[in-house]
Amino acid sequence: MDWHELQKVKVTELREMAKDKAGTTGVTGLSKDRLVEIVAEALGIEKPHLVVEGIAKGKIKRKIRALKAETKEAIAAKDRALIKRKRRQIHRLKRRIRRAAHLTH
Repeated sequence: MDWHELQKVKVTELREMAKDKAGTTGVTGLSKDRLVEIVAEALGIEKPHLVVEGIAKGKIKRKIRALKAETKEAIAAKDRALIKRKRRQIHRLKRRIRRAAHLTH
């Protein structure tokens, strides 16, 4: 079993696994993410890391911040066409970052 499979398990089953395998008590108030972490630690499963490769993530984020400022100016000027163009550009840049990101083990 790996991290992704643990994410798919129901909360009730995760609680049972936390009690049985990790010996943890008081798991009823924990969130699913915390339960997954506890069970993964008990089973010796490492949490995957998010890695962005092939793009200049910092440069893209700076561009997004600049576009957000331009969007605010367009909102103040009530220029709907410009608002739409800026928001689309922001959307495309965010999608580029998400596509470049992948989970590693």
